[in-house]
Amino acid sequence: MNPLHGPLAHYAERLHRAAGDAHHIASPLGAWLLLALTGPAATGATRTELAEALGTDVAAAAEAARALLSAPHPLVASATAAWERRPFEGLAGWRGGLPERTQTGPLPDRAALDAWARECTGGLIDRFPLDATPETLLILASALATKVSWADPFEVAPAAQLGSGSAWAGRLRRVLRTPPWGHRCWIAATARAGDVAVHAAPARPGDADGAAGLLVISVAAAPDVPAVDVLAAAQQVATAAATAPDGVRPGRRSLFELPLGETPLWTLREEPTRTFAADGREEHADAVLPCWSAQSRHDLSGAGFGFAAAARALGELIGAPRPPYEVAQAAVARFGRFGFEAAAVTAFGVAAGLPPEGIVRLAELRFGHPYAVVAVATDTAGGPWHGVPVYSAWVAEPEELPEAELADPPTEW
Repeated sequence: MNPLHGPLAHYAERLHRAAGDAHHIASPLGAWLLLALTGPAATGATRTELAEALGTDVAAAAEAARALLSAPHPLVASATAAWERRPFEGLAGWRGGLPERTQTGPLPDRAALDAWARECTGGLIDRFPLDATPETLLILASALATKVSWADPFEVAPAAQLGSGSAWAGRLRRVLRTPPWGHRCWIAATARAGDVAVHAAPARPGDADGAAGLLVISVAAAPDVPAVDVLAAAQQVATAAATAPDGVRPGRRSLFELPLGETPLWTLREEPTRTFAADGREEHADAVLPCWSAQSRHDLSGAGFGFAAAARALGELIGAPRPPYEVAQAAVARFGRFGFEAAAVTAFGVAAGLPPEGIVRLAELRFGHPYAVVAVATDTAGGPWHGVPVYSAWVAEPEELPEAELADPPTEW
């Protein structure tokens, strides 16, 4: 089992418990990644508190985050960024340890933040969840996005097939029915939610050999089971199903162990058939489920999400102990006949009060007479070229800017 499964499941339970049983979509991974990237900045009690929130050792979490971000999944676009009001010297060591693909630089304005969210989510999210105010010192952000087609699309069925006890059956006209092949359906026994109905739809593979894929798992429990328990059971079933050998359905109950008849979760009937099964008994399950979409915003500033410790860790490095902070996630998703799409942008902003008034001196440097230029090679791996002056010049005869370079971008370069 992937060592991240446990930590992410615990973090997901906290996030979904806070969201309650209202219709919502979230990305626990998006928030967890920000905590993991912040972790190396923490020491002492703050580091211990972060490890508790992460569900694993801080160093292990940081390495796991680095591995995920350094080798993107072909069906899950990912991006991270760390923007600062100015380059804080105290953050240099932490900044240097961020994954190579993490964008760094000055704090963008509102328009640029929104553009980053749109670009990193393929247009699924068009507004960044936080503002960069004058008090904002830095923002750490993550973006995850998926847009896939089912390997085998759903068929269409009348909504009445949701069952006479379903309130949705009277509100909808059409729902989705599993195709004759490609999808997996079963009844599973779970510790948190009892017997549940499970549907698994695989996406079309993301690479030529089919090694990278995406499996979307739907899990329904009895109506009186709390949402937090159903979500926890779904986490366990989904991770087990995604990592199980082909054909294995984790927790599967034999249909012959269950009573015939109708429940809110399934109708079980028996009829004669011809079969080559050794014991003369066959089992088959299909599923009907509705299309759905969701758009959510989650405030993750409260206790239990770990960002109070993360803010302290970064604040101590920039001389602002216990700085105010805010954390928010914007998430969207759509599940339909032909595919699934989802995206989440999580933003963590650390702020401080405006500094006292003072004096600044600004210099504009002018190279208006002969001057020297030296071009030096660099190699941070310590190779033989590092620090070697390759070209040098004395500039004594300046030239006019060529007309061709008035274009933006220039045609010649």
